[in-house]
Amino acid sequence: MMNNFYKSLIFWAVGLTLMSCKQDQSQSEELKPYNAQEALEVRYEKLASYPVDSLSFPRSYSRKENAVQKVPSKDWTSGFYVGNLFQIHSLTGEDRFQKVALEWLPYMQKEELNDGTHDMGFKIWCSYGEAYEQTGDTAYEKVILKGAQTLSTRFNETVGSLRSWDFNDDIWEFPVIIDNMMNLELLFEATRISGDSTYHNLAVQHANTTLKNHFREDQSSVHVTVYDTISGAVKQRVTHQGLNDDSSWARGQGWAIYGYTMAYRYTKDPAYLNQAKKTAAFFLDHKNLPDDGIPYWDFNDPAIPDAPRDVSAGALVASGLVELYSYTNDQKYLDYSNKVLSSLKSQEYILPADFDAPFILDHSTGNWPKNDEIDEPIVYGDYYFLELMLRLNNLNNN
Repeated sequence: MMNNFYKSLIFWAVGLTLMSCKQDQSQSEELKPYNAQEALEVRYEKLASYPVDSLSFPRSYSRKENAVQKVPSKDWTSGFYVGNLFQIHSLTGEDRFQKVALEWLPYMQKEELNDGTHDMGFKIWCSYGEAYEQTGDTAYEKVILKGAQTLSTRFNETVGSLRSWDFNDDIWEFPVIIDNMMNLELLFEATRISGDSTYHNLAVQHANTTLKNHFREDQSSVHVTVYDTISGAVKQRVTHQGLNDDSSWARGQGWAIYGYTMAYRYTKDPAYLNQAKKTAAFFLDHKNLPDDGIPYWDFNDPAIPDAPRDVSAGALVASGLVELYSYTNDQKYLDYSNKVLSSLKSQEYILPADFDAPFILDHSTGNWPKNDEIDEPIVYGDYYFLELMLRLNNLNNN
C-alpha cells in the first residue's frame, strides 16, 4: 500500500512539474518580443513562392471571399507586384527574388502599347523601371520609351494635361485625377534615357495645370478635375474614391505630396517643392491623423475614429517625405517617415506567418464608395512600404 502511495505521489509531482514547464514555456512565448525582421522574411517568401501566371497578378486579398484577387496586366496595379519582388531583392541582397521578378516581367511588356489608360507609369515604371535600375539592361529602355510614347498620346494641348480615364465619358468630358502626377515619372525618365525633351515638357505642362486647378485654399487636393476640351476651362471638381466632392481622400493627398516632390527632383521648380510642402503640412497637422501616423481612408469620414485606415496612404506619404526631407532638411518629414515605419513593422500591420497570401501588410483601403478592398492587404501598400525602407536605408547609409 505504501509503495503505491509513493508511486502516486511521484506521478503527481512529475505531472505537476510538466504542467508547470508547459505554462512557463507558454508564458515565455507570450513574453518573447516580436521580431519584425523575421516576420517580414516570412512574408517575403510568400511573394517569392506565389505561382507565376500571366493572368493572375495579385492585387489584394478578399477576406469575404477568402481569396487572392487576381488581375491581368491591363489592371493599373499589375506592375506593383513585380516591383515588390525587385525591391525585396534590393533589401535582402538575395538574387532569387530578382529571378522571380524577371519571370513575371515579360507579361507586363504588352502594356507599353495600352493607350486606353493613364496608368502607364504605375505599370511600366514600377516593373520595367525597377528592372532597368537594378540590371542596367538596355533592352528595358525600349519598353520604357515605348510606354512613354503611348502615354503621351493622351495629352491634350488645349487642357494642358494627360487624360486620366476614359470611362464616364458621358458626364466627364476630360477628367484628370491627382493620381496622374505619379505617372509623370515615366515621362521624365524617358527624356533622361533618350535625350528627347518632348516627354519632359509634357510632364511639366501636366504638373503646371494640376498645380493650378487641383488644390483648395487649405492646400488639400481634390480627386478629379474635369475640363472642357474646347476652352480648357475647369467644369467640375469631384471625387471618385473619396467620401464626397469636398472631402480629403487620404491617398489622394499622398499622390499630391509624392508627385510634386518627384516632379521637383527632375525640374528643380520651386513651385513644385512649395506645393509638396503645403500639402504635407495639411496632412501632418490634420486633427484626424492618428497618433501612429497611419491615416483613416478619408480625413472627413464622420465614422472616425471607427473608420477604416489606409496603410497604402501612410506608406506612400512616408516614402515621399523621405525624399522631401532630402531637399529641405525639415526634421518633421523624417520624423513622420520613421514613425510610420515603426508602426508598420508591428503585429498590428504585418500579416501573420500563417496568412497564406502574397502580401506583407494589412489594413489598406482601396475604394470605399464602392465598398471594394476595405481594410485589406493591397499590393501597392506593400510597394510603398518596401520603397520607404529602401529610402530610409539609403539615407542612413549616406
